[in-house]
Amino acid sequence: MPVMRSQIVGCGSYLPAQCVSNADLAIKIDTTDEWILSRTGIRQRYIAADGELTSDLAAAAARHALGRAGITADEVDLILVATSTPDDTFPATATAVQAKLGITRGFAFDVQAVCSGFVYALAVADNFIKSGQIRTAIVIGAETYSRILDWTDRGTCVLFGDGAGAVIVRATAGAATASDPDSAGILSTHLHADGRHRDILYVDGGPSSTQTVGHLRMTGKEVFRHAVTCLAAVAEEAVRANGLSLADVRWFVPHQANVRILEGVARKLAVGPDRMIMTVQQHANTSAASIPLALDVALTDGRIQRGHLVLLEAIGGGLTWGAALVRW
Repeated sequence: MPVMRSQIVGCGSYLPAQCVSNADLAIKIDTTDEWILSRTGIRQRYIAADGELTSDLAAAAARHALGRAGITADEVDLILVATSTPDDTFPATATAVQAKLGITRGFAFDVQAVCSGFVYALAVADNFIKSGQIRTAIVIGAETYSRILDWTDRGTCVLFGDGAGAVIVRATAGAATASDPDSAGILSTHLHADGRHRDILYVDGGPSSTQTVGHLRMTGKEVFRHAVTCLAAVAEEAVRANGLSLADVRWFVPHQANVRILEGVARKLAVGPDRMIMTVQQHANTSAASIPLALDVALTDGRIQRGHLVLLEAIGGGLTWGAALVRW
């Protein structure tokens, strides 16, 4: 069997029509634009319309990515949807996306690793391709977090938004090597979890525990501490595994949780802000959707170019965290 690598050949995104500014929120809850901006860096977020499902967002992002890649839906072998806000308990939201795209072949399932979900899903697709089981995958991060927020809790409800981003991952002959700038593809993925920290970021409901959907709960200081430490460590792990240094990475695309977290990670890694893709100001925290949304912005505006080394990294409830090093 020939050696294959996974190459990202297209990226797309979708944001709901309703944009909600900090000033809009201040009309409804006890907060101000200055309070939100100074603590999070967030200026606005997008909120799904009534009746607009996570699968609707995901399918729209997937169509955008397929168009960008010049690939038709009937070429897709696998659909992965990273989400912690599925349409239903079951079936998987990925199967709803499959139906909406008119795909009747291959297979589809969800990945639940909260904000780390996109990196986890990308790792799954990468390994399916390397094993020779598939040739083309759509990897989607999609969330409707507005449905699980407690809108009376200003410490959490101001942080999140809805949206979706998708990438098309395709098998390409030959191994991806860090030393070859023409060898575009996923160089490595690195996944971690530690369930002892469940109580610092969770939803207080579920089919088995309360038979309700529940609301998001978070201990902000603890999340900040773990996020900075884990994201810095997994970034170093990824470059070290490929015989590289952080200086070799052109772009860092972290999970867009909070500007303070991103700045903390940048300081710990001694990475300048000019190498960090930040979109949290416009999108807020969109959980599993945040990395592909940020990727799409940076690809559209031309910052990420062919040959660039790009590090994707995220941390989420669980705790889960991980990174993917990609040669574009």
